[in-house]
Amino acid sequence: MRNTMPKIERNAPCWCGSGRKYKTCHMGFDEKIRKFELEGHIVPDRSLIKTPEQIEGIRKSSVINRACLDAVAEAIHAGMTTQEIDDIVYQTTVSMGGIPAPLHYEGYPKSVCTSINEEVCHGIPDDRHILKDGDIINVDCSTILNGYFSDSSRMFCIGDVSPEKRRLVEVTKECVELGLKEVRPWRFLGDMADAVHRHAVENGYTVVREIGGHGIGLEFHEDPFVSFVSKPGTEMLMVPGLCFTIEPMVNMGTDRIYEDEKNGWTIYTADGKPSAQWEIQLVVTETGAEVLTW
Repeated sequence: MRNTMPKIERNAPCWCGSGRKYKTCHMGFDEKIRKFELEGHIVPDRSLIKTPEQIEGIRKSSVINRACLDAVAEAIHAGMTTQEIDDIVYQTTVSMGGIPAPLHYEGYPKSVCTSINEEVCHGIPDDRHILKDGDIINVDCSTILNGYFSDSSRMFCIGDVSPEKRRLVEVTKECVELGLKEVRPWRFLGDMADAVHRHAVENGYTVVREIGGHGIGLEFHEDPFVSFVSKPGTEMLMVPGLCFTIEPMVNMGTDRIYEDEKNGWTIYTADGKPSAQWEIQLVVTETGAEVLTW
């Protein structure tokens, strides 16, 4: 995305809504972004930079999002159906005043995504999928509160999980943690992505290319698309107020995937080997990042 910031007079109110004059608020910030743009980098426009008021709204949505996954963590067990997980997420969300963001989103029929073993993402909960001893499952929860969106996912190991699967889950979490360390203002999403990708590959895994993270906050999915296979110094410039997810999908085998032709949602590994994913949502700060969901 190229920056298309309209010009603002120095003494006009700042675009961020602070009430301060532009020259004493975001003028220097905008000039710094413009410098990166002139150097040929991808930069965010103002619509992607969250104000303090918007960040506070996202924080409140994130409280519900985390509560949903905490409730799932307490209840999840072998013999449980994925529909029961969906019920927990729906009930927790609405009891706290929120709305499950996935429900009816582009026709999606449930309140959460439950992806088991070789399901990479967008697994649809139902009464037929029963968790078994040895399964790994990703539970991906997204929440709307007062128009603000939050999003995160966690992996759960069910019963006696094989060392190979457990290691995949652990390394994937490490990928997210290493990526987070690279989130600092005036660096690039590619710096974060490279840390994620290198750690996965060094451990013998691959990272899904076609699906990645995303901007979020005022909409469920905003720019930028967040790749986890990009090179350092590439992709969008990270600036204070940019809000996005880190959510690599790490496969034990090939990085190739395919979509379920019947339901049009669930994504599988092409070779049938397991996949794992952890997701956090963050906002870039003046010194690094504030993690909102996990």
